[in-house]
Amino acid sequence: MKAVLFEKFQEAPKLTTVNDPMPEPHGVVLKVEATGVCRSDWHGWMGHDSDIDLPHIPGHELAGVVQAVGKDVSNWKVGDRVTVPFICGCGTCSECHAGHQQVCLHQEQPGFTHWGSFAEYVGIHQADLNVVALPEDMDFATAASLGCRFATSFRAVVDQGKVSAGQWVAVHGCGGVGLSAVMIANAVGANVIGVDLDPAKLKLAKELGAVAVINGAEADVPDAIREITRGGAHVSLDALGHSVTMTNSILCLRPRGKHIQVGLMLGDQAAPAVPMPKIVGQEIELLGSHGMQAHRYGAMLDMVASGKLDPARLVGNKISLADAPDALMNMDKFQSVGATVITRF
Repeated sequence: MKAVLFEKFQEAPKLTTVNDPMPEPHGVVLKVEATGVCRSDWHGWMGHDSDIDLPHIPGHELAGVVQAVGKDVSNWKVGDRVTVPFICGCGTCSECHAGHQQVCLHQEQPGFTHWGSFAEYVGIHQADLNVVALPEDMDFATAASLGCRFATSFRAVVDQGKVSAGQWVAVHGCGGVGLSAVMIANAVGANVIGVDLDPAKLKLAKELGAVAVINGAEADVPDAIREITRGGAHVSLDALGHSVTMTNSILCLRPRGKHIQVGLMLGDQAAPAVPMPKIVGQEIELLGSHGMQAHRYGAMLDMVASGKLDPARLVGNKISLADAPDALMNMDKFQSVGATVITRF
């Protein structure tokens, strides 16, 4: 099969040919129809993820068609249209038994713990637990954006933030994760403020339901949010993963507000200084949010089917597999609006 592979961290990936994957007894092999290019893939290529063994094929936001089925799989057959969360649970640990596959103690992640979806085919483990059926009317490019950015934002806003109608929600960083969070928070009735440095992304945040936007290059972000909200946000998300956006997210909260850390903080951002006086003095909650379980997809997909959520609006550039190396290496430049998705193999 054709695949994008890198043999050294921070060295240009190449389009090459490798052996097709075979399904594990508990797994399936998917023919990849679409896969997103995510900043997490860039972190992996940079060498920020200790799970990656070289040589490596990245890619974890994917949708496709079941091509082969392991002997122990009972829920899936060849030809099924599916997607998968980027975190695959083992099904046997205490967290999986409690329904918390997103923090599985033995989790596997395509594109990190094993070869991913920047390829014509990809293997998925524990398929009966982790694979999700796609609605027949959802195109593959839209479906690919669900597994990481959109599902991660859904859990951050709905399950972790427990956002409710009338609350003020600030979203710091209006890339794929942030714009998803804007749409989702607006859909559950919150008043959303989008923060970014890019006017084009702020414009899209407004179109997706933000009642106000702030250009972080032109304003003191916490002050501006406190003024707009008359006291601070109830819930604030760092959707980027940087010490500046994390700090702004915490400082913009009203007393007893919730900060949700969604963006990964790795590399030189792995140990940021935290404004502890604010956290202690105002009883601020700090919550992480890491993907979403397959069994929670139904609620999200129901909101898509009802028209309350439209993830198709977040799909940006559609590229070929041959374009993927350049797209991956440039993910730190924040150039594209919406999710870049590989749709031609």
